[in-house]
Amino acid sequence: MPDNFSANRLLIIDDDAAILQTVTMIAETSGFDSCATDDAAVFKENLASWRPTLIIVDLQMPGRDGIQLLGDLATAKSEAAVIVATGADTRVLDAAMRLGRERGLKMAGRLKKPFGLEAVRALLDKHRHLPDLSSEELAEAIRSDQLFLEYQPKLDCRDRRISGVEALIRWQHPLRGRLNPDLFIPLAEETGLIEPLTDWVFDAAVRQAAAWQGAGVILDVAINISAKNLDSADLPDRLAQCCDRFAVDLNSVILEVTESSVMRDALHALEVLTRLRVKGFRLSMDDFGTAYSSLVQLQRMPFSELKIDRSFVMNMTHDESCKVIARVIVDLARNLGLKSVAEGVESEEVWIALCAMGCDTAQGYHLGYPISFEEIAPLIKER
Repeated sequence: MPDNFSANRLLIIDDDAAILQTVTMIAETSGFDSCATDDAAVFKENLASWRPTLIIVDLQMPGRDGIQLLGDLATAKSEAAVIVATGADTRVLDAAMRLGRERGLKMAGRLKKPFGLEAVRALLDKHRHLPDLSSEELAEAIRSDQLFLEYQPKLDCRDRRISGVEALIRWQHPLRGRLNPDLFIPLAEETGLIEPLTDWVFDAAVRQAAAWQGAGVILDVAINISAKNLDSADLPDRLAQCCDRFAVDLNSVILEVTESSVMRDALHALEVLTRLRVKGFRLSMDDFGTAYSSLVQLQRMPFSELKIDRSFVMNMTHDESCKVIARVIVDLARNLGLKSVAEGVESEEVWIALCAMGCDTAQGYHLGYPISFEEIAPLIKER
């Protein structure tokens, strides 16, 4: 293999030219070299000569379908991670994933057509190889001016008004470029840097909320809290003091916590979360519906809203089971006196369906991309 080959090489085969063009574009912005084809022979040639690190295979193609190509990959003993895509029933995707694993392939994920940009980007980011980041680099990023926040609009399902934003941390690394949080949050959690990182995020988001408030823009601000943060008994006091310092109403701040983080130490989490609610913060159970004991934790913990996991939302228009689950979560939230939030809205069809269900708030690329703080106020005035 040539020395100048990238560590991230995507090979994609699909008989839809628009999909090949779109995925190639996303790959290039995600740090991948890419090779796209609709020809099985060319695919096999590139597999041998180019040695991709990630492969996307369309299962439904004339001539030689994706299932046969999975067999070719197994015969070639490919070490690439494999993503399968199809417009067929999700059970076909499940069967293809099982078949690939049984043949010794590294099955990395699946894409149900029509899929959105966010789904492709998330899978590529997940399988992008980078040299390991160091705790020294992250500590320097926190101290210096390398971190920044973007804000994704959250829309009220009743009138499409922007009612809030979710603060999303980014790292503009001096050598690696822009890094999304999934590439450095685990490092922060492993090295004890999650506390100063969370303090930085909270301070920046609340400071910005105060600036918006001073300009007459009143927004709820959602901030993600790590599982490790819940280990800190002083977390409620630290966050409340930050809001007091900037004169921001604690009730306008929503702390998003995944259920899996709550399950690490349920009793201690219950104490910390209850103290946060007592002080006036709102709590959102993020990724609701993906953990086995969701209803148990929901009954025990003082959450104020449920956030429907994107895996259900993105697939609900072409997978009836996902639509049923989304509707059940919306109804459950309403009957418990909680707000419902949907993430991963990537089409008008999904948005209309959520509104018809009575969902309270939604976010996703169809409704608004994460943007800088300077763009929020003009966007609100425009709408």
